[in-house]
Amino acid sequence: MSTFHVLLVGIGGFFGAISRLWVSQVINKRIVSRFPAATLVINLIGSLLLGIMVGSGIEGSLFMLLGTGFMGAFTTFSTFKLEAIQLHMDKRKKELILYNVLSYGGGILLAFLGIELGMLFG
Repeated sequence: MSTFHVLLVGIGGFFGAISRLWVSQVINKRIVSRFPAATLVINLIGSLLLGIMVGSGIEGSLFMLLGTGFMGAFTTFSTFKLEAIQLHMDKRKKELILYNVLSYGGGILLAFLGIELGMLFG
């Protein structure tokens, strides 16, 4: 990997992390709940957008910037896992199941839809 690609990933990651924080704050202000809605919404949006990028054939430097950098920092697998563990520890079984089904199932469905949209419009 070239130094240029490392910079692109870093720049994309910087803006992706800031965007995640902003979107998370907006969602948490609108939805007051113990359910981890912000992480769910962010990861579902990320699945759709990454699918669109793949489907439209974005590659090389642009994919390093947007796909690896921005989307890598915007979405969050580690927070998703931590929140799932917290639901489990709090014995909130129904919410844990719902969170996992929506995160995994919805993420795969939206990534597939994004790929199809990307191929259609890309």
